[in-house]
Amino acid sequence: MSKSSAKEWDRAAPSTSWTRLACIIPPDLLAAVAREADADQREALLETMQLDQSFRVSRAEAAASIIAPTRTGVARVGAGTPDRAIYDQQHSNATTPGTLMRSEGQGPVSDVSVNQAYDNFGYTYKLYWDQFHRDSIDDQGMQIQGLVHFGTNYDNAFWDGAGHMFFGDGDGQMLTDTTKGIDVVGHELTHGVTQHEANLRYSGQSGALNESVSDVFGSLVKQYQLGQDAATADWLIGADIVGPQLAPALRSMKAPGTANQYDNQPSTMDGYVHTTSDNGGVHTNSGIPNHAFYLIATAIGGNAWEAAGQIWYDTLADPRLHPTATFSRFAGLTLRSARTRFGSSSSEAAAVKSGWEAVKVKVR
Repeated sequence: MSKSSAKEWDRAAPSTSWTRLACIIPPDLLAAVAREADADQREALLETMQLDQSFRVSRAEAAASIIAPTRTGVARVGAGTPDRAIYDQQHSNATTPGTLMRSEGQGPVSDVSVNQAYDNFGYTYKLYWDQFHRDSIDDQGMQIQGLVHFGTNYDNAFWDGAGHMFFGDGDGQMLTDTTKGIDVVGHELTHGVTQHEANLRYSGQSGALNESVSDVFGSLVKQYQLGQDAATADWLIGADIVGPQLAPALRSMKAPGTANQYDNQPSTMDGYVHTTSDNGGVHTNSGIPNHAFYLIATAIGGNAWEAAGQIWYDTLADPRLHPTATFSRFAGLTLRSARTRFGSSSSEAAAVKSGWEAVKVKVR
């Protein structure tokens, strides 16, 4: 790396000031790849990092302003059907919607990315509606807007906290077209669900829980759409969007730390990473609750979106789940949810307790 390139990377490298931008690719990973990249790819990565940084303040403000929706008990007209709108950003960095390409109910268009975003939004809505009777991100029928072809070789995808999901096309080495990932879309839209329910603070253990909840439901969206049970699912996150540098996936819930050459996620509290980077290691330490969910879902067996997914959703919607929740507090609430729904002596409750104990999180 040249001296000038090194200085550019240093200016764009992640710091503790990069808060609450919940992208699918964490800043630490972008920085690690940038260190080893050739000049062309480094330029794309630097631009990605700078764009991500530019969103941090607006997303933080959006997250802070969220008020939980009022439950009227009356379903809106059209509940059970998503409201999707997909826009083409034409490789610009514009943060407002570009050209409208496909609206709810319209047929496929010639742009594959538009169709993939539209379909994957639908799969995410379907899981939440069919299994948890949730009407979109805010449970009030919020329109879901997808902005595809964002930036030039943009190596990320994210939910902006205000109704828009941005999709980069990737540089072909680190990432490919991010609209392809069912679980990626499920992950990002779940950040919106979490924002409207528990609003978990995006720092430390609560931030790692925020990331983990998104991985959990992203994986469940994929499993639900593909008809995979807990035993046959691959439990990988982002396998459909990674390029050769990150193959075979971004993260593994089954075996954290093994998804790609840069994966340093711990699977138990023995490996918990204490760091000031990435808001206290939110993408790294999320491997611990991710692994707990995998262990619990496979111990219960069957379809993970049924018992295990219901327990996690009940917990996310529990008013006792505070924005600064620790792993231990979240674990205790999942056990409470399991006992409430399935019974104190149920196999589901036993699986929850054992799963958290296996990753060395105290259940309180």
